[in-house]
Amino acid sequence: MMILINVKFPVKPEYADRWPEIAEEFTEATLAEPGNKWFEWSRSVKEPNTYVLIEAFTDEGAGPHVNSDHFKKMQDEFPQYLAAQPQIISQQVDVEDWAPMGEVTVD
Repeated sequence: MMILINVKFPVKPEYADRWPEIAEEFTEATLAEPGNKWFEWSRSVKEPNTYVLIEAFTDEGAGPHVNSDHFKKMQDEFPQYLAAQPQIISQQVDVEDWAPMGEVTVD
């Protein structure tokens, strides 16, 4: 079991190209957490000012993440760069890691 979280961050256009740099400190601190499984940013092809964060934590790791100093700092600093409130999907799922996609194979 783990907690799988997807978050859409609508970034103001003037900050969109710099978003990876802006989010780097938060990203690196989160990746260093013992309960973090992955924490990956992608930029939307359809909406280039939107970044999608795919993150996963052990069941025990999610609480310490949202209570960490770097999470609190993110809460204070990120809003100035955002065009709207981030949208989230957070679910506990019965898997431990990525698995091969059965519908597509590569020789």
